[in-house]
Amino acid sequence: MGTTSRLLLRRSSRMLANRDGGLLRALRSELEHELSSNPPRSGPRDGKVGNFAVDWDDAKTQDLVLRRRFDSGEEIALSALLGPLIYEGKDPLPRHALMKVFVKKPEPEPILQFDCTVFHQDQEEDSEFVIENVKYLASADPSRSSRYRGPSFSCLDPDLQDAFKDYLVDRGVNAELTNFLLLHLRQKEQDQYLNWLHGLENFLKSGV
Repeated sequence: MGTTSRLLLRRSSRMLANRDGGLLRALRSELEHELSSNPPRSGPRDGKVGNFAVDWDDAKTQDLVLRRRFDSGEEIALSALLGPLIYEGKDPLPRHALMKVFVKKPEPEPILQFDCTVFHQDQEEDSEFVIENVKYLASADPSRSSRYRGPSFSCLDPDLQDAFKDYLVDRGVNAELTNFLLLHLRQKEQDQYLNWLHGLENFLKSGV
């Protein structure tokens, strides 16, 4: 490459760096804001949440899985991830969590599945969960399971709805657990956002 070409390349690189500098400054400002307003939090120290053990919690994924096994042989698997953003006007509301709870007796089948939503009615109070659906799966194999999974949960007698919720609370799906889910999942998403910002910052720094 000739001298003139090298000079033109350097000049072009400096011009690009100057243009990227504005984005880099904006990224760093956003990073500083997020780090100051959302200090890092640690997860469960011993890998347990109440009576549940953390079975899956990859930092690169959005979900986590908890499990609990009883001496009777009954087993509960619980998975959760954040629900979609919902806005009130232009302001985003606090994220809720989508939680699935699977209850299995010692036999390999059937399985009872609960589809739930976890939310904070008031940020100063404990979180709550509501059951959206209850499904009785005669078999874990969809091709063998009955197509009829049960009626709409909201159509059940209110006493039966309450009894289903008490059934889960008795098995440890309580405020301590749901508080952890919301806090941990939101922090997990926050960590992923910070990593994304750091990645962009490093990309832009390489050309400045």
